[in-house]
Amino acid sequence: MLPILLAAVLWGSTGTAASFAPPEASALSIGSANMGIGGLVLLAAAGRSVLPLLHGGPRVWRTIVAGAVAVAVYPLAYYKSMDLTGIATGTVVTVGSTPAFTKLCEVIGERALPHARWVGASAVSTLGVALVVLGQRHPDEGAHSVWETVAGVALGLLAGASYAVYSYSGARLIRRGASSRPVMGVMFGVGGLLLIPVLAVTGGPLFESGSGLLVAGYLALVPMAFAYFLFGRGLAHISAGTAATLILVEPVTAAVLSVAVAGEHLDPLGWGGIALVGAGLLILDNSK
Repeated sequence: MLPILLAAVLWGSTGTAASFAPPEASALSIGSANMGIGGLVLLAAAGRSVLPLLHGGPRVWRTIVAGAVAVAVYPLAYYKSMDLTGIATGTVVTVGSTPAFTKLCEVIGERALPHARWVGASAVSTLGVALVVLGQRHPDEGAHSVWETVAGVALGLLAGASYAVYSYSGARLIRRGASSRPVMGVMFGVGGLLLIPVLAVTGGPLFESGSGLLVAGYLALVPMAFAYFLFGRGLAHISAGTAATLILVEPVTAAVLSVAVAGEHLDPLGWGGIALVGAGLLILDNSK
C-alpha cells in the first residue's frame, strides 16, 4: 500500500503548485502539461521494456487504448472542474467518486463483488474527505454561479470515472503478466500524445514566464511521472478498488498544504475529517 499512499501525497500537492502558475494560464493548459509532458516522460523512462507490450495483440491494445483515452480526459476534466467550482468541491467530487467508479469497473470486468470491509473503509474515508472540504475555507468560494457549479460537479464525476478506467486498465494488464513500468509507460505515453495538441493550443501563457515553466516542470515530473511510477508499483500488489480508496489521502494532503503553504484555513471539522480518512485506511489495512 505504501507506494499508492506516497503517490496520493504527491498528487495532493498539485493544487498548491498550480496556484503559483501565471494568472493567465488556463486550467486546460495546466492539466495537459501535467499529464501530457509527464506521460511522455514515463514512456521515455520505460524504454525498450514497452516493446513486448506493444506486440501484445488486439486484446492488450484495447485495454491500452481505453486506459490512454481515460488518461487524456482526466486532467482536462479535473482541472476544469476545480476552475468552475473551486478547489475544494472539484477535488472532493473527483476523488470521492473514484472508489465507487473503480469498484464498478471491477464488478463489470471481473464479476468481483465488493467485500463488506472495503465498503466500510470507503464510506468512512469518503465521509472524512467531505468533512475536510467542508472545513476548508477558500476566499473565492462564493464566486461561482449555479450553472458553473453544476458543470463543475459533472466534470468532477467524469474525472473520477476516468481515473477509475485507467487505474483498472493498468491493473488488468499487470495481472496478465506485464510489469508495472511498461504498462505505465505505454498507457500514459499514449495518453500524453493525445494531450499534446491541447497543450500546443493553450500552453502559451504557461510557458511564457519562469514561474510557469517551474510549475509545468514540477507537475510533469513529480506528481505525474514519479507518482505514477509509484502507483504502478502499488497496482502490482493490490486491486484497483483498494488503490482507489487509498488515494483518498490526496484531498487531505491538498487541504494540509493549502493551510501550511497557501494560507488557507481548516477548522476543527476539517481536522476531524482527516482523522476519519486515517481511520478508513486502518480499516482497509486490517482487511488485507
